[in-house]
Amino acid sequence: MSSAISLHPESAVNRKHKGGTTKDTFPVLEMTCAACAISVESMLKSVPGVEDAGVNFANQTAWVQYNHTLVTPEMLQSSVRSVGYDLVIDKENQDEVKEEAQQRHYREVKQRTIWASVLSLPIVIIGMFFMNMPYGNWIMMALATPVVFFLGRNFFINAWKQAKHRKANMDTLVALSTGIAWLFSAFNTIYPEFWHQRGLHAHVYFEAAAVVIAFISLGKLLEEKAKSNTSSAIKKLIGLQPKTVLLVDESGNTREIPISNVKVQDLLLVKPGEKIPVDGKVADGTSYVDESMITGEPVPVLKNSGNPVFAGTINQKGSFRFRAEKVGADTLLAQIIKMVQEAQGSKAPVQKLVDKIAGIFVPVVIGIAILTFLIWMVIGGDNAFTHALLTSVTVLVIACPCALGLATPTAIMVGVGKGAENNILIKDAESLELAHKVNAIILDKTGTITEGKPVVTDMIWNAQINNPIVQESVLYSLEQMSEHPLAEAVVTYLNDGGAKPVKLNSFESLTGQGVKAIFEQQIYLAGNRKLMDENGITVDKQLATQAASLQEDAKTVIYFAAGKKLLAVIAIADKIKETSREAIASLQKDGIEVYMLTGDNTHTAAAVARKTGIKQYKAEVLPSHKAAFVKELQQTGKIVAMVGDGINDSQALAQADVSIAMGKGSDIAMDVAKMTLITSDLNSIPKALKLSRKTVSTIKQNLFWAFIYNIIGIPVAAGILFPVNGFLLDPMIAGAAMALSSVSVVSNSLRLKAAKI
Repeated sequence: MSSAISLHPESAVNRKHKGGTTKDTFPVLEMTCAACAISVESMLKSVPGVEDAGVNFANQTAWVQYNHTLVTPEMLQSSVRSVGYDLVIDKENQDEVKEEAQQRHYREVKQRTIWASVLSLPIVIIGMFFMNMPYGNWIMMALATPVVFFLGRNFFINAWKQAKHRKANMDTLVALSTGIAWLFSAFNTIYPEFWHQRGLHAHVYFEAAAVVIAFISLGKLLEEKAKSNTSSAIKKLIGLQPKTVLLVDESGNTREIPISNVKVQDLLLVKPGEKIPVDGKVADGTSYVDESMITGEPVPVLKNSGNPVFAGTINQKGSFRFRAEKVGADTLLAQIIKMVQEAQGSKAPVQKLVDKIAGIFVPVVIGIAILTFLIWMVIGGDNAFTHALLTSVTVLVIACPCALGLATPTAIMVGVGKGAENNILIKDAESLELAHKVNAIILDKTGTITEGKPVVTDMIWNAQINNPIVQESVLYSLEQMSEHPLAEAVVTYLNDGGAKPVKLNSFESLTGQGVKAIFEQQIYLAGNRKLMDENGITVDKQLATQAASLQEDAKTVIYFAAGKKLLAVIAIADKIKETSREAIASLQKDGIEVYMLTGDNTHTAAAVARKTGIKQYKAEVLPSHKAAFVKELQQTGKIVAMVGDGINDSQALAQADVSIAMGKGSDIAMDVAKMTLITSDLNSIPKALKLSRKTVSTIKQNLFWAFIYNIIGIPVAAGILFPVNGFLLDPMIAGAAMALSSVSVVSNSLRLKAAKI
């Protein structure tokens, strides 16, 4: 496969010019639901000169394609601000401004939720158990007023801004129901005789107004908590690049400069253990470089003069100098960061069912309340105004979105808890809802299907050696001194077998071939077949056949010789996890297509696929190719899950519909992924999909009962039974019914705790 990285045309930069057209991406602040994203999008599209726009509620960003000769970012910001949101147009500090705003908003919502809960509790106690206590109504009004109009002021502010543009969302319904419930209750507290003169009791509904604000604030808090961590993966990727570099000047002296000052063709020095700052080619020196962030493979790669190196990869033991070829936004690391951002931003907004319906539900309820009032004014007779006011308020109270608002988050909360009990950490509600639809799963090889750590699988000694204790000790000492990344696997194996080191007379590292040492006047060699051939080592037929068989099984073979005689062959491989085949078979049995993608060679990939029963795989795959393959499957209509553990998987994880990280993998993979398996057991994947099915089923049940409640409750509240039996629903009973609907939804969600997955 080609080693070139394929980029989306817009991915390398935040702004792209095409003639008079500019495409920009801006963070959006103050969005609280998917309906908000729709409002922002429509406002952006309404600006003359804007050709197209899209808003992503999940990552709080908007992209806008506009004619820069007619439109400025300030104009876009002004249009968004007019409807109650904000656009960050400061290009230099976008991420900082966005993160600071999110953290500030989270703190504000947390404080509001705590205070709303504290003040609502005594109101509920008085309203339910001490209704007739002296001055009870006045105490409740005093407590409810700050809850509704101070702690809940954002609902009113947002509802007003929406109304100015002839729009409505859940804020509108919350503001109307709580505002009218408070006004109605305040009127009844101050002028109870109005109702007493008409033979009716002056009920108050302060507890309904306060509890609704407290409940919905709690829901907002849970949303904000999840949202506040969305940029941590990007920050960690950025953190892979060092802030300063060592520049080698024309006279050979080194000086430290900021990475932003590095230019193409600069000569840079990298010391052992340091991160490589930019992309380039080695000028002089030799070392092994950990490139797992690009390839996913655990074995560091030997770098000699002329070999390419990439930003963010980690130099091992040697030092080398290299020429910078790509800097800034052109480096592979910068492209990975951009593609992760792009993949996150390309998803459709999170369209929770309750938010989809909000656009219809809210105006319909308001319309029903107004219609109810008008009908009663016409047919109500002597008590027309009394009945009109009572029934219209009752409609708004009973239709309050509490049950609808709780239907999804309560089921999600229980589902997330259930997942944690089964070693599945879920941090994104959307992925939990979507996982049951997955029909294609892509598995990374190294660290996902395999252990991710090279180990010695075979050590075959020459049959002519009866007691290889001394030779083992020499091999142990040789590999202890070797810088080769596979040497550690041999040392661990021999150490576990009880081998003891000896003092070698001399030691020499042979770059690209192996190591050489002298012990007791005997020359010992350990390395590849080329090293054996160049030193005239005879490989007998039996060992040669066994070595070929090991290589056919996708294992790396090390040869160990003394003098002109081959002593042993050692096979090293990344072992397949014991549960991988079982988990893959389980997924395939459920009708899910399983694919394997790996940066490893075709030979190794074929062997792993054969052993695990995977029929479709790709080898020598770069990060961009993984993400492109995910997109390719999505374009054929597949719902794709990506499972990986490395930095190199982060783009594909971000692009996938459902992203799953292995818990022992990189922090970045775990941050990008929406699910993390604490265990390395792949059997947790079928469990996660089953949990999703059960959670979605619970959500559907909750929404069904919430809607049935509204479908029955609203007409009854409007007085539909009055012509039949003279029944009018008391607003107090409507408030209790509203609370009962919420309790039933929560109770149904708790049933999920007992489910087996």
